Amino acid sequence: MLGETARTWLKRWDEQQERYSPDREERFQVILDVTRWSLERASPERPRIVDLGCGTGSLTVRLARALPDAEVVGVDADPMMLGLGEENVAGTGARLLLDDLNSPDWPDRVAPGEPWDAAVSSTALHWLEAEDLAALYGMLAARIRPGGVFVDANNRMPEGSPESRALARRVRDARAERAGKADREDWDSWWKAFLAAPELAELAREREQRAIAERAFAPPLDLTLDEQADLLKSAGFRTVTTVWQCGDDSVLVALR
Repeated sequence: MLGETARTWLKRWDEQQERYSPDREERFQVILDVTRWSLERASPERPRIVDLGCGTGSLTVRLARALPDAEVVGVDADPMMLGLGEENVAGTGARLLLDDLNSPDWPDRVAPGEPWDAAVSSTALHWLEAEDLAALYGMLAARIRPGGVFVDANNRMPEGSPESRALARRVRDARAERAGKADREDWDSWWKAFLAAPELAELAREREQRAIAERAFAPPLDLTLDEQADLLKSAGFRTVTTVWQCGDDSVLVALR
């Protein structure tokens, strides 16, 4: 829909994100590795993979290209981000759904009453409140088939002490400096420019009418890896483990 405009903003988004996850491509690859491993164990005829809070479709498009036989669905509540995402996934067969993860019935709009083989997320779920995150995990445990997997990549603290938090952030920031990404555009600057772009005014107006506009800049949920694991186990996942980490940047896997 947006053509070259979308591609310009997608490039700018990806570069901005690498400031906070300098090994972002490796992190994406770990998600793909875990998802593929889970699917190989079950060998579903047409696996269903849901990308939670897919945003611009950065992870969605990689899943669709790496797993062309799968049904890949990205879900996000932000029409501006999905406007970019539609351009990102064009021609891959992936489907994007404008919906709110806090809505109780959005899973039925993915596939009514049918199980999922995998759910994934990348730098998205920290915007949910604790009770909403627990509810989401409970829904995932009910929807994902036994033996399926949930894979979540995000910036989380290994534990809650001030020293460990400072150390984790320093390790990640030092990695960004070595990779030449520490001086990239920051998150606030990108969003300020994005929301003010005249070519995106129609999508911006649509965004203002949705709940996402009110909570997008609220303080993120600050749970440690152990706290996340406890929530997932309480929801019904049998095994939870961290499979990749650099500083506060990690990939958490929950097996159903």
